[in-house]
Amino acid sequence: MYNHLFGPVPSRRLGMSLGVDLIPHKICSLNCVYCECGATTKLTLDRAEYVQTEDVKRELAHFFENNPDPDYITFSGNGEPTLHIHLGEVLGFIKALKPEVPVAVLTNGTLMSDPGVRMELMKADVVLPSLDAASETALRKINHPTKQFHIENYVGGLIEFRKEFEGEIWLEVFILPGYNDDPENIGALKGAIQAIGPDRVQLNTLDRPGIIDGLRAATLEELEQIEKVWGFENMEIVASVKERHDNRAFRTDTEAAIMETISRRPCTLEDLEKILGLNLNEINKYLGTLEEAGQIETNRQERGLFYQVRKP
Repeated sequence: MYNHLFGPVPSRRLGMSLGVDLIPHKICSLNCVYCECGATTKLTLDRAEYVQTEDVKRELAHFFENNPDPDYITFSGNGEPTLHIHLGEVLGFIKALKPEVPVAVLTNGTLMSDPGVRMELMKADVVLPSLDAASETALRKINHPTKQFHIENYVGGLIEFRKEFEGEIWLEVFILPGYNDDPENIGALKGAIQAIGPDRVQLNTLDRPGIIDGLRAATLEELEQIEKVWGFENMEIVASVKERHDNRAFRTDTEAAIMETISRRPCTLEDLEKILGLNLNEINKYLGTLEEAGQIETNRQERGLFYQVRKP
């Protein structure tokens, strides 16, 4: 059992992906209302060695000695990966160990204004930052950053990164109706995207319950309308992951363990993490497929969002 690796699990955008998690739950520079990993427990822009770098490297070496190569090695997980002060060292270790396997970094993009962070990310093949707002009001409504962070830092950092990075940038824009889908915000986002110049623009929306009630996913028609308004040739609406039966890497024993656990009593994501000893992101992938199959449902209570077997 690994402490800092999870999967490989199917990713919407990266195929079968081995996750590398450098941040404990849930240390982040944002507290997005839609986050499927739950509310941020430590909101910060401070970089530190949040987990031991040598432990991560040992786990990576062990994994590749004993397993086939995934489609991607992906830095993601329970918090913002660029907050780890030795991200660049781990990236370099992977590229030396497995130069033929592409490395991706999923980031909220908030630390791109730091030249040191941008330099460390040069070792990646693909960087997937997010940008959900291009105005200060929308940023604070949907992403809840620290008081010290402003939209100028956000967009400016991404523009500078595009100038320097020779790999691909896939910019994800998360559309949340009632938060950032009005004409003013859509127009501001279009201008910011044009200034950044990513290789791909990927429209996404709510797939799992967020941290507050009342959120809904944008419909396909709403996303297609935004796609039409923006008119970027390199834009796509992010598709759902393949069905479970098309992914042999899905472990039926993990699904069974989740179902057996929540059939006894409803559990939060954090409950399942403690009981099963798996990474939150990995559990989330299985919960998503079980939910799509109609086997489980959610129930929000005072302590959080609970998963339970769907009632007949």
